[in-house]
Amino acid sequence: MTRLKLGTLSDDKPVRLAVELPASVHRDLVAYAAILAETSGQSQLPPERLVAPMLARFMSTDRAFAKARRTR
Repeated sequence: MTRLKLGTLSDDKPVRLAVELPASVHRDLVAYAAILAETSGQSQLPPERLVAPMLARFMSTDRAFAKARRTR
């Protein structure tokens, strides 16, 4: 079984944000969404739903960011 860094996604109220991604990143998001849906038992997820949890996970594990944020 594949162990992904993201688990089941919560259903929070979204804030709209427009970003441009390279095509290769979009392809990877589509593939990640398919694997996540398969391994978590969820229905197929749209790749844009992955961006926020991935960013949150990235920021929560960035020690330099956490340290800088505490000193603000």
